[in-house]
Parts: sequence; C-alpha cells; structure tokens
Amino acid sequence: MSFSSLKPIINIATGKPLMAVYEINLTCNSQCGYCDLPLNQGRRELSREQIQAMFEHLYAEGLRYVFLQGGEPTLRKDLPDVMSDLKELGFDITLITNGTRITAELIESLEQVRASISISLDTLHKERYRRIRGADQLGLVLRGIERLRDYSQPKYITCIVSEINRDDVLDVVRFSREQGFIPVVGAYHWDIERYGKVDNELQYQKQMAASVFQKVLNSELVPSGYFNNYLKDNIDWLNDRPLHACDAGRYSIAIDASGNVAPCLALKHAGNLLESNLTDILNKFDRQAIKRCSDNSSCNMMCSRVVGSNLRNPIAAIRTPDRIPAGL
Repeated sequence: MSFSSLKPIINIATGKPLMAVYEINLTCNSQCGYCDLPLNQGRRELSREQIQAMFEHLYAEGLRYVFLQGGEPTLRKDLPDVMSDLKELGFDITLITNGTRITAELIESLEQVRASISISLDTLHKERYRRIRGADQLGLVLRGIERLRDYSQPKYITCIVSEINRDDVLDVVRFSREQGFIPVVGAYHWDIERYGKVDNELQYQKQMAASVFQKVLNSELVPSGYFNNYLKDNIDWLNDRPLHACDAGRYSIAIDASGNVAPCLALKHAGNLLESNLTDILNKFDRQAIKRCSDNSSCNMMCSRVVGSNLRNPIAAIRTPDRIPAGL
C-alpha cells in the first residue's frame, strides 16, 4: 500500500483533516436572510490553475473530500473544468447549490465526475421562498430538481428551519422523498461567531423549532443513519443539551475563494495556502476559539461534524444510504 493511500488513515488516527469546504467563487444570485458569508471584501477568486495546485497539496496531505460552494458555485464559468481537475486528483466531490442553474450540460458534467449534489430548498411556497432567499426563483429550483430526477449519483435537498418556513418543513421533506432526494434538515443559526446573519424575521423560539424537528423525526421520512442522527442533534441543540465537541479544524477545514484557511466558516482564517503549507496553517488555528464556539452554540453545521460523527457512530455511518428511490 502506497503512502498516498495510507495518508487518510493516518489523518483519521491523528485527528487531521479529510475534508475541505471550498468557497469556489464570490458571486451569488440569491440574498438569503440567514447567510452572512462575506463576498468581494478585499478578496479575489483563484484561477483554475491555482485551485489545481492548491488541491494537489491538500491531496498529498491526506484530504479526499471537497464540498464546493460559493457564493453560488454554478455562476463560475469554469466549474466543470475545476470539478474535472479535482476528480482527476482523486477527490470525492459534493456540489452545494441553490439549484437555480441546473442545466442539462451541468448535469452531464456532474455525472462525468460522479459528484454528489445538495440543493437548498426551504419551502414550496413562492412568497415565503422569496422572503427567505431574497429572490423570486422557486420555479427555477423546481425545474432544476425535475431535471435531476434520473441523476445517478447521491442527491440531497437541504432545508433550513426558520420562523418563516417552520410550517412548510414536513412538506419539503415529503417532496424530497417523492423526487428521489435524501432530505437533510438543519436549523437556522444566527450570531454565532462570523456565521449566520441576524435576521429578525427568521428568528424562532427554540422550543417551537424543536417541535418541527421532532415531527420530521416522527415521520420516519429521513432515512436511518447519519442524517437521522443529525435530526436528533438539532433537537438536542434546540433543547440546550450539549453535543460532542465540534470537529472543525480537526477532520475538516474551510477554504475561502482566495485560499485562506479557517477551521470552519464561522471562524477566522489562520493562513493562505498560496503562501503556507497546510501543516503550518493547522498549527496556527485558535483551538480555544473553536472550543468556545462549540461550547457556546453547540453548532451542528454538517461541514464540521460529518466526518467525526461518522467515526464516532460507525454503525450509523454504515446504515446511511446515499440513494433512495423516488416516491414515498
């Protein structure tokens, strides 16, 4: 077995990253009320060549999974080329998108690199969608989901619970199953470090939101395994019960469009991959800030917890399906 093959195993044993959340671009065609990711603030997007060189280094460091997001990643014209480069390097790719620009050409590119896709959909109600997302684009998303009906790779619909859509969540979960998507339900977080915009219209009473998650759990529409456990994590968080310590900066990192690296999207970056190697940057992470964020919020964003949660719950990981048939 080559050292390259062993490196991810070594990372698991030593608590080093396997996954990167990469903000591939700085433009977006939505203005979501719960998103506070800074765009175009003294930063620039990396070229295709710079991205390839950066991920060559990350692959050598043992990373094997990448979540591509933005902004809205489908607005980047060379996205298919970048995905092809990442696949050729050996990465497992997940595209995180608002679903407004799902074309036949994009689907073909996704099939070629065998990418998973996650589409954000919080409601099936046109006006509530506009209020949450800041744009009247529900029709585009629904058409995109229809185009993905026969998509052969893992596909997910992620619904974020807020005060506006709490009565719509179960309908979104049912719709996801009908379309052959695995439903993923998360909670709106606000005022947590740098992540999560404070939006009075979206804020909920925790007990009210917890009852939404409990209804989804009771419906048994979310498949067993990791995503079912994720529902339970949300219920615990909303009831002020502690979760496991966050794995941000341990099994996962966040990389912004300019190559700056942080433990997760909520925390400050500690270095740039165009100037420093990953090991040096990891050594500069503020571990107390990570602990403080985890202790104060019990934040359950999947990007920071998915690897560690599956390692702590291997049976649940094995039981987690990556595909489900269309229909209930």
